[in-house]
Amino acid sequence: MLLKDNENLFLNYSLPTGKWFNSCTHSECTLHQLSPYIGKLKSSIAHDLIDAFSRPGDLVVDPFSGSGTIPLEATILGRRVFAADISPYSKTLTKAKLSAPSRLEDALSGAEKLLSTAENQAEPNLESVPAWVRDFFHPQTLKNALKFASIARTEGNEFWMACFLGILHHERPGFLSNPASHLVPYLRCRKYPREKFPGMYAYKEIRTRLFAKIHRIYKRFPGFQTGIDWSFRHSAIESLVFPGVFDCLITSPPYMNTLDYVRDNRLRLWFITPEVDKQGDNPVIREKKAFQDAIAILCQKVDIHLKKGGYCILIVGERLGGSKNAELSWVICQIIAEKAPHLVLLSIIKDNIPDIRRARRNCMGTKTENILVYRKI
Repeated sequence: MLLKDNENLFLNYSLPTGKWFNSCTHSECTLHQLSPYIGKLKSSIAHDLIDAFSRPGDLVVDPFSGSGTIPLEATILGRRVFAADISPYSKTLTKAKLSAPSRLEDALSGAEKLLSTAENQAEPNLESVPAWVRDFFHPQTLKNALKFASIARTEGNEFWMACFLGILHHERPGFLSNPASHLVPYLRCRKYPREKFPGMYAYKEIRTRLFAKIHRIYKRFPGFQTGIDWSFRHSAIESLVFPGVFDCLITSPPYMNTLDYVRDNRLRLWFITPEVDKQGDNPVIREKKAFQDAIAILCQKVDIHLKKGGYCILIVGERLGGSKNAELSWVICQIIAEKAPHLVLLSIIKDNIPDIRRARRNCMGTKTENILVYRKI
């Protein structure tokens, strides 16, 4: 089914879309706040979509998991989860949220063990560190950060690595860097010159800041139910092997030509994979054909593996301006009509993104999300 007039298509699923305008920072599970991720989906939107289009025990798939918002909310709501993403940062965040210790005491104990192990590591040679990374830190802070990251980046330590990445750069005292922005890493030396703000360039200890971060994360985290069922694949959509059958797919494809997930996460990505100084870009967010090919592959796999009667929900970020036929949601509808004959479009739910939820200066970039609701017949 190819959508002909998306202005007139809307089915009422009793979704509380009005509340999506408001911030959920002070009400959501604080595990969502492990570490910043530009363009991430609001947890309240993920919660409502999962609640409306799946049931407890269902297997929910998210092949573009990003910061892990959908997988975490699905787990909280008692769903099984299959998540995937090509980004090493997404891998760390998603696995961190799904494998977080259920008790604060266990999280603090794990951090203490990693810190103690890191202290016994050999002193790193800062000359081997790229100059742009060195610019962000006091030399001793950087040495300790390198030692901790070398331990925390190993498999099974994703939660503590994500907590560390969450305090990596900012201008506030609870963070490790010289004065810098929080979401996208760039220095703020002009706003805070060293001669006027020497304390902001002083050595910063990791232990107290990491423990304070963990305490903040457990402010609203009641712990998971026993025996939660989840899996994560570090994979591009082209090579991703989907589960044989699943109940629901809810995902937010990359924002094409709007966000640069490599540049905007470059410092955190470097600490995750320091052997790769310049992270490779994902052509899906830069090239129209690559984006269309990725969506076509996704649709074909969903058409095969989604159970009959199951829902496929795509949250599509739109750029401001341009004709309707140029919108990503319109392009995706056309691809699905061609590549996924068993998917029927039921509804388009429009969510206007308020300025407070945008990350770019002057509120540029994505200003609308179109939520495409498909069902397999």
